Amino acid sequence: MRIGVISDTHLSASVQKLPDALVAGLQGVDLILHAGDWVSEHVVELVEQIAPCEAVAGNNDGHAIIERFGLKKIVNVGKFRIGLIHGDGFRKTTEERAREAFRDEQPDIVIFGHSHIPFKQTIQGMLMFNPGSPTDKRRQPQYSYGIIELGDSIQSEHYYYDSKI
Repeated sequence: MRIGVISDTHLSASVQKLPDALVAGLQGVDLILHAGDWVSEHVVELVEQIAPCEAVAGNNDGHAIIERFGLKKIVNVGKFRIGLIHGDGFRKTTEERAREAFRDEQPDIVIFGHSHIPFKQTIQGMLMFNPGSPTDKRRQPQYSYGIIELGDSIQSEHYYYDSKI
C-alpha cells in the first residue's frame, strides 16, 4: 500500500487548489494521512479528490475539523498500526510529544506535524515521521510531503519542491 503523508497545510478558505507538485506526487496513492493544521475545512475536499483521507486536527483547526477528525488516532493498514497526531503542546520537542502520546499503544509508525520540519527516524521500534509542510515551509529550504510504502516492510521517503503554486 502506498500512503501519502501531509501536515500543516495552513490554507485559507480563499485558496482553491493544492500545489501542483504535491498533487502530482500524490497520484496513485491508496490513502492520504494528514497530521493536522488544515486551517480551512474545504482543504479536506481538495485532498479527498486525490485519495481517501484519514486525519487528525491540529492546534490551528476549528471546532468543525476537531469534531470531524479528533486529535489522536490509530489507523490500521494491513498488518501495520499507524499513530496519527499533530504534536503540539508544551515542553519537550514535537517528536518527543508525539512519541509519548503513543507510548501505551506502541504503533509501528507515528505520523506527526506541527514543527513544519521533515523528520524520519526509528526510535524504540517506531518509525517517527513528520512530512514537513507542503504549503508553509517556514525556515525550511523547500516545501515537503512524504510517501510511506507498506508491504513486507515499511519504506518511507520525503519529497521536496520549491513552488507552492
